Amino acid sequence: MSKILIVEDEENIRLLYKEELEDLGYEVIQASDGREAIKKYDLHQPGLIILDIQLPGMDGIETMNIIREKSRDVPIILCSAYGEYKQDMKTWASEAYIIKSADLKELLATVKKVLTA
Repeated sequence: MSKILIVEDEENIRLLYKEELEDLGYEVIQASDGREAIKKYDLHQPGLIILDIQLPGMDGIETMNIIREKSRDVPIILCSAYGEYKQDMKTWASEAYIIKSADLKELLATVKKVLTA
């Protein structure tokens, strides 16, 4: 199965995503900020990145741009509690944009769709 990097500063959300994705058979790597995400991307070369936008230090859009410089091929799902970023052209470099929710159906369906595309 694919390796997924979850970049989320809220530990509870990060662990929830990890549990759900591991239950589906994915290998999950975690990072709590953009700098750690870039290091873990370089080390593990995940097949998908789930990336929060609001991160301490370097935000998710800047993190995505740095990863895109390294590889245009890795799919990125932006995940945010704020819908207004969806209209920002800077987010259009991602494969999907999901509004955070306690119901993970949309996220899990999007992960499956992106990885099978």
